[in-house]
Amino acid sequence: MCALFGASKQAFYKHDDSYFSYLAQEAIVVEFVNEIREKKDPGMGGLKLWYKFQEELGDSTPIGRDRFLSILFKYKLNLRKSHKNPQTTDSNHNLPKYPNLIKELLLDRPNQLWVSDITYLKIWLDEAKEDYTFCYLSLLADAYTKEIIGYKVGKSLSAVFSINALDMGLERLKHLDDIDLIHHSDRGVQYACFDYTEKLRKAGVKISMTESGNPKDNAIAERINGIIKNELLKDKYFYSIEEISIAIARAIDFYNNERPHLSLDMMTPAQAAMESGVIRKRWHSYREKYLQIAKSEY
Repeated sequence: MCALFGASKQAFYKHDDSYFSYLAQEAIVVEFVNEIREKKDPGMGGLKLWYKFQEELGDSTPIGRDRFLSILFKYKLNLRKSHKNPQTTDSNHNLPKYPNLIKELLLDRPNQLWVSDITYLKIWLDEAKEDYTFCYLSLLADAYTKEIIGYKVGKSLSAVFSINALDMGLERLKHLDDIDLIHHSDRGVQYACFDYTEKLRKAGVKISMTESGNPKDNAIAERINGIIKNELLKDKYFYSIEEISIAIARAIDFYNNERPHLSLDMMTPAQAAMESGVIRKRWHSYREKYLQIAKSEY
């Protein structure tokens, strides 16, 4: 056969070794992805997986980004897009509403802007997964670092659970001087109620709210909630609030300390907390570009 194709036996065996090496590299990628997906982050996307793969193996692997992603496609490890979350905001109330203070805000430091949001999680009532109820996750995050600084799982949409998350975040301000911080949220009753806004005022925090029900007006908080629910808790089933609370604590620890972010130049939120100045994004932010130009001209 070698003579027929004009190749030497050495070339044949060399090709054979390369083939098995190729399969071995694929096996390493599949094992790595399954390890992350099964134990830490079931919904981590391909690009972030490749970044962590390079971070852990360094120059010891010849596998580039495109080949890594093609292996995910070959072994059907790509993620399916999730459905949109149902609305959890009730802004039909007579409580005071506050103006949007962050339209032209350019983030350049921690504790400059905090954002809050609520999402729902399913609790299954039977092993057959035929019936379920909901619980709700209140999150508070630093918009600059994307770090989750407060959270609470509650059995209802009562404001007390959002207040619990806020209290966790306010602990960070106790040893800080000259606080110049904005708290931004939607116009939900949880954030407009007196108990919540009074805590912010006493802490010297300015209050900002969205002007409509458009999720883009609170995009950072919406995105973080989506990561927790649709990525870190993807394909997980829970049968009690206690189970969900334990899983949430683990997921947030991974999110804050291990998960790289495209919006943080592939740093983790914990790493970004050590930074100052505008952080480079791995995608184009036309809003930030416009604000930077406007700021320099001013």
